Amino acid sequence: MTTGDDADARSLLSAISQARQAFMDLVVDVRPELHRYCARMTGSVFDGEDVVQDTLAKAYYALGQMTEAPPLRPWLFRIAHNAAMDFLRRFEHRHVDLVAEVPDTLAGEEEGIDPALVEAALSVFLTLPPAQRSALILKDVLGHSLEQTAATMGTTVSAVKAALVRARANVARSPRAAPRQESAELRANLQRYADLFNARDWQGLRALLGEESRLDLVSRNQRRGASVAEYYSRYAETAQGEGLRAEPGFVDGVLALAVFRSASSDVPAYFILLEWEGRKISLIRDFRYVPYVAGEARFSKT
Repeated sequence: MTTGDDADARSLLSAISQARQAFMDLVVDVRPELHRYCARMTGSVFDGEDVVQDTLAKAYYALGQMTEAPPLRPWLFRIAHNAAMDFLRRFEHRHVDLVAEVPDTLAGEEEGIDPALVEAALSVFLTLPPAQRSALILKDVLGHSLEQTAATMGTTVSAVKAALVRARANVARSPRAAPRQESAELRANLQRYADLFNARDWQGLRALLGEESRLDLVSRNQRRGASVAEYYSRYAETAQGEGLRAEPGFVDGVLALAVFRSASSDVPAYFILLEWEGRKISLIRDFRYVPYVAGEARFSKT
């Protein structure tokens, strides 16, 4: 490649990077709400963020093909709904019986948010079929109107009303999911990682990496192989100054590492997911740059 070609490539990459950043700035305020929806649709704050990332990628591409900008928030929710339904079609295996003789309309079409559902564990929503789940989250958790909910779901207000009646009845009688059980080896690996992290033993953490380890610094960048070790250089610079500490535990039933920003804090700032091959790390997923994920999660110590 010639010098001119190199300059053109660099200019193109810079323009793409600037356009992507402009788009991310545009959607920053709606992302937490998108995640609130997607996490409850998938039953996981982590899978929910994957759906949010998929949503934003699709929206970014679609926006580049448009001649006129759509109303941002409802447009993004429509894309998120379709992405969540695609996710569920691939992975959903749960079913519940429908309530018999469901009326066509609600007894009272109240507006607003149901505080009990806002605070409910994500497993509560997994007892519902996807359409009921979507209607309940949009209407009762996020406070969307019946018309907005119908537009997002691509259906009618009457269908939303019927889905809400079914969903509310099913939630009222649904059993609560049992916590997942993880192996003693996984727990020990996570505890070892937390101990090294809290001791600021970055070289010890690097020694845990496999040759083909992968890093997903969610919403920022991804790495593979030897370059993953550079991840700990950033923590070496910031962990002490920010007072970070790590504790293993369960995030809505998933074994994860919670990171706190001070010794006295009992509220996680963000999470790190680790996958292992034996005693070596195969994948690190660090959610530091999407802190709203922690706001939607329930963390309990192991």
